[in-house]
Amino acid sequence: MRDLDPLLHSQLRLSIVSILLGVVEADFVYLREKTGATSGNLSVQIDKLSEAGYIDVEKENAGRSSRTSCRLTSKGRVALEEYIKILREDYFPSH
Repeated sequence: MRDLDPLLHSQLRLSIVSILLGVVEADFVYLREKTGATSGNLSVQIDKLSEAGYIDVEKENAGRSSRTSCRLTSKGRVALEEYIKILREDYFPSH
């Protein structure tokens, strides 16, 4: 059996990437609401995905508030597709 990408094997990171697969971009609040993660944990996981090049993160300041938005990169899309392929072929071959 091939190893699964350890970066995507985290439930929260996999959730973030999966959400971003279905949208053009998502802001921090949306991701927090959809994943149920705490702000601190979500922030750490977003940083890890960004450092790996799986997502692009843009931070905007608008007066007193700021907005963080995330987009899945082509590298992240390929990594997720490979992760799913390995799951299907190696872990659930009958599907």
